[in-house]
Amino acid sequence: MRKFSLVWMVLAAAPMLFAAGGTEEAGAGSDVDSGAELLIWADETRASVLEDIGAEFTAAYGVPIVVQQLAFEDLADNMKVAAPAGEGPDILVGSGSEAELIESGIVAPIDLDGKETEFTEAAIDHFTYDGELYGMPYALENVALFYNPDLVAQVPEDWEGVRDLSARLRSSGRAEYGFLRQEGDPYHFFPIQTAFGGYVFGRGPDGSCDPGDVGIDSAGSIEAARWLGQMVQEGLIPAGIDWDTYHSLFESGRAAMIITGPWALDRLDASGMNYRIAPFPGGGRPFLGVQGFMVSAFSEKRALATAFLTEFVATTEVMRELFERGGRTPAHIDALALVADDERIAAFAEAAGNGVSIPAIPEMSAVWSAWDDAITLIMQEQVDAEQAFTNAAAQIRTLIAGE
Repeated sequence: MRKFSLVWMVLAAAPMLFAAGGTEEAGAGSDVDSGAELLIWADETRASVLEDIGAEFTAAYGVPIVVQQLAFEDLADNMKVAAPAGEGPDILVGSGSEAELIESGIVAPIDLDGKETEFTEAAIDHFTYDGELYGMPYALENVALFYNPDLVAQVPEDWEGVRDLSARLRSSGRAEYGFLRQEGDPYHFFPIQTAFGGYVFGRGPDGSCDPGDVGIDSAGSIEAARWLGQMVQEGLIPAGIDWDTYHSLFESGRAAMIITGPWALDRLDASGMNYRIAPFPGGGRPFLGVQGFMVSAFSEKRALATAFLTEFVATTEVMRELFERGGRTPAHIDALALVADDERIAAFAEAAGNGVSIPAIPEMSAVWSAWDDAITLIMQEQVDAEQAFTNAAAQIRTLIAGE
C-alpha cells in the first residue's frame, strides 16, 4: 500500500495558503490545488514506469501527471534552456550534468524526509553538493569488461596482457580482434586510463576534485594513450569503428572482449552469444554514474513534486520496476537486495566497487571534447599519443581559465 500522508497534507493545506495570499518559497506548497499538474521529463525507458505511477497518483488525488519523453542525452541541455523561461518540467529524470544544473540554479535542494537512508551511500553522495541534497537517486550505472568465454579462458591481469592475448588470438585465427573499442569515446577509455595510473582531476585533502590539477597529461594517462596507439599501430584495434559495429563484431565472435554497459544487455541477450562480465584488468576504474530525479528550482509546485517522489516513487516495488525496465543497478537498498541473484548485476556491482564518480564540478564540461579528440587522433594515427594527450590537457586548462 502506498503512503499518502505527505501528499494529503500538501493538498489539504492549499486552501489555507491561498486564503493567506502566500507564494511558494523552496519547499512550500502555496499554489498546489486539486487541479494542479505535474510535468515530468524522462526518456522512453523511465517514462512508461512514471506514467503507470502517475495514473495511481491522479486517481487518488485528481492531480494529473504529464510525462514528456526526450532523448536521455538531451534532457539536461534542454532543461537549462527551458526552465528559466518557465517552460521546463517540475521533475527531471537524468544524470551526468547535476553540477551544471546546480551551479546555474536550475534544480532545487530536495528533502527526502528521512528516506535518504533507504538508498546507497554512494548514490546519495553523488547528488549531495555543499552539504545539500539535490536529487533522489534510483540507479547506479557503470561499464565493465565483457568477454567471450569461448575465446578467453581467463581475463588478463593487465592491459599488456590484453595486448598479448589480442595478438595470439589474431595470429591463431581464432578471432579477428582480442579487444575492440570504438573511436574516441573517453567515457569507455577511462577504465584503461586509470589502470595505468591516469586521472582527470586530482583530489584535494578533503577528497574534492581540484580543477587546478588536470591529469589528462599525467604520466599514467600518457602511458595509457601509448598503449592505445600501439594497439592501433599493430593492427589489433582498427580506426573508424562505431558503437554498433564493435558490438556486432563481439556478438558474431569476431572480437573477444569489449567495454560496454547495461544498455547493451538486451541486444547481447538477443544475439544468443555466450558472454561474461568482469572487472577491469589492472584495477581499471570505471566512471560511476547515478541516475535520479531532480526538482526544478523554477517549478511552482516543488512541494507536490517532492511528495510525488517520496510517497510514490521511493518504494521498493517501483525501484525494482525501474530496474527491470532499464537494467541499471538499483540505488535503493531493498530493491538491490531483491535482484542480488542476477549474475550480471552482481558483476556490474563488482566493477563499480572500484568506480569513480564523474567529477561533479562545472570544469568537467571543459574536459570531454578535447579528451575525445585526443583519443580519436591517436586511433586515426594522425598524432603521436603523448602529443595528443599533452595538447588536450593544454586545451582543457585554457578553457577552465576562461582564456
